[in-house]
Amino acid sequence: QVQLVESGGGSVQAGGSLRLSCAASGYTSSMSWFRQAPGKEREGVGAIYTRSGNTYYADSVKGRFTISRDKAKNTVYLQMNTLKPEDTAMYYCAAASGFVGSPLRLDSYNYWGQGTQVTVSS
Repeated sequence: QVQLVESGGGSVQAGGSLRLSCAASGYTSSMSWFRQAPGKEREGVGAIYTRSGNTYYADSVKGRFTISRDKAKNTVYLQMNTLKPEDTAMYYCAAASGFVGSPLRLDSYNYWGQGTQVTVSS
């Protein structure tokens, strides 16, 4: 069983930046960030294969968000720049311990964090 502890959410004005962190308690093959706005489905934002460091992003955040990992700390980060009001959502860290063929799919992950709120005001 892997536990995920998220931190770093908050409120910021449009154009600002935030960094989210997610620390995993055990082995993961892939980690990702998803987000869910009120009334909308949860969507994949960015993902990283833990071993290779290969990254994947949703089109809506490419060029603005960067996912990275610190292997020694077993921690994944999501650096969010040039934030927009439409980025407002609850952000969830997710992890998988097995093979992940589609890193931005919800059902690729079997471990989830509790979520951290990101609010971007205009």
